[in-house]
Amino acid sequence: MGSCCTPDNSCSTTTEATAVAVADSTVTVYAVTGMTCGHCRTAITKSVSALDGVISVDVDVDGGLVTVTTGGEPDDAAITAAVDDGGYELTGRA
Repeated sequence: MGSCCTPDNSCSTTTEATAVAVADSTVTVYAVTGMTCGHCRTAITKSVSALDGVISVDVDVDGGLVTVTTGGEPDDAAITAAVDDGGYELTGRA
């Protein structure tokens, strides 16, 4: 039976290594300026999600916050660069 479901019945298409990394994940909230709409949310989510070690990204446009879950300590410089490259400004950890 080919399935993408993990033993705990949550669907996943990621590798087992990522599932293990989630247990040791770090959640970091960053303050970001310049976000105004859903397009901003999509752009930042896409650019930050592409970084190594990033498990998930949650963007709160109205609050100006980007929550990044990483497997271990986040690479602040890489996350800042990804946000800045998108035309937004990461002003630091919230």
